[in-house]
Amino acid sequence: MAEPSTAAPPPPVTKSWADEAEEETNASATEPETSSVNVDALTIDENKNQPKLLDDPDDSNIQAVTSGDTPYTSAATFEDLNLSPELLKGLYVEMKFQKPSKIQAISLPMILNPPHRDLIAQAHNGSGKTTCFVLGMLSRVDPKVQAPQALCICPTRELAIQNTEVLRKMGKYTGIASECAVPMDSRDALPIAKRAPIMAQVVIGTPGTIKKWMSFKKLGATRLKILVFDEADQMLAEDGFKDDSLRIMKEIERVNSNCQVLLFSATFNDTVKNFVSRTVKNDHNKLFVKKEELSLDAVKQYKVHCPDELAKIEVIKDYIFEIGENVGQTIIFVRTRNSAKVLHKALVDLGYEVTSIQGALDHEERDKIVKEFRDGLTQVLISTDVLARGFDQQQVNLVINYDLPVKHTAVYTREPEPDCEVYLHRVGRAGRFGRKGAVFNLICDERDERLMSKIENHFGASVTEVRAQSVEDYKAALKEAGLLQ
Repeated sequence: MAEPSTAAPPPPVTKSWADEAEEETNASATEPETSSVNVDALTIDENKNQPKLLDDPDDSNIQAVTSGDTPYTSAATFEDLNLSPELLKGLYVEMKFQKPSKIQAISLPMILNPPHRDLIAQAHNGSGKTTCFVLGMLSRVDPKVQAPQALCICPTRELAIQNTEVLRKMGKYTGIASECAVPMDSRDALPIAKRAPIMAQVVIGTPGTIKKWMSFKKLGATRLKILVFDEADQMLAEDGFKDDSLRIMKEIERVNSNCQVLLFSATFNDTVKNFVSRTVKNDHNKLFVKKEELSLDAVKQYKVHCPDELAKIEVIKDYIFEIGENVGQTIIFVRTRNSAKVLHKALVDLGYEVTSIQGALDHEERDKIVKEFRDGLTQVLISTDVLARGFDQQQVNLVINYDLPVKHTAVYTREPEPDCEVYLHRVGRAGRFGRKGAVFNLICDERDERLMSKIENHFGASVTEVRAQSVEDYKAALKEAGLLQ
């Protein structure tokens, strides 16, 4: 089983609070240009056991539905995939992998072997799906052709930068060039009309920037062999980036009828599944994990009843941080900017090294915050759900839901519904790739009680209660999660 690399990667450092993943909403109007974000080494190692040696809960129940008569053989080793020596060297030397995880063993033959059918793949956070599409892109690209051949679209700037880091690390010996297409601050950006056309073989970025580069004819699609949507449920949902995603797909289809489409995410709701089934080619392959398998058993979940919001802060500083001070890095998820500001100030005033990430920060500051967190310079990061999806940081063992995630609703007075998919993504930030992890849900009132109850019912799980002021309960919880001796 491949052990992830120990070098820490890039995220966060300082200031403020958090915000939701909507930086691309007005991208076409305001987004300056560019790319070449400073991408440092990353630590995302997606390797698990291989089919016959399954001992990880998230590897256990994968259903593959193939189309046509093409026989696909599960890959027991990376050599079974006929990868180039340069790519194998990147997997073994840089990524420190030993063998494909279950999801990789099943999906990679579908991606890499002719006739290169489209693929809809649902896979756990931490199961190795990033490696699936990154390896797919690197394998399909011809390094001798200096033009975009692989395109990966991500919902957030942070995820695009992270995926670029993984690709550059894995493809270190291949000579393949990559470009990171994310919004840049206007003062630093070269106007798009003045920039040279993209010649890198792989482009990874956010939908607004990619759509803009295409509209200005700086990013050509005629040679594209593979198009990847990471976190595809958000990319194709009505309230996500569906319009931009559709425009990009239509532009590619207009000039290129042979582009393979890969859609990866940890969650797919029925609406998105139906949309995807109509959008990709009829003879596509599918790969799904049963819903009950999505509970991420490696992460222990707890709930703490707090009489008010001030008590939430006290629980964090006096109990969770005090007792679990050496458990690794922590991400605290909040729902509003105001909660983030209050929490950030309270913890900083108490002497904690805390940073916060928010959409209102300029891009350079956000990148700096994320990098410092990845580099281990700060131990606690406060965020809204901008980092709930896909964010990989091996040292994160603890997630605190300061606020439970709720679905956005047009009717203000309606009884709030929990966003179970976002909850799953948040939980997935802890215990990456089979490591130990714990999640504490802070429950403040009857509304939170109902939300928590609905989340438990959705996943068919009972979340253990920890008494708010019981040192013994917190110690027992952290021990159960494997974070305390």
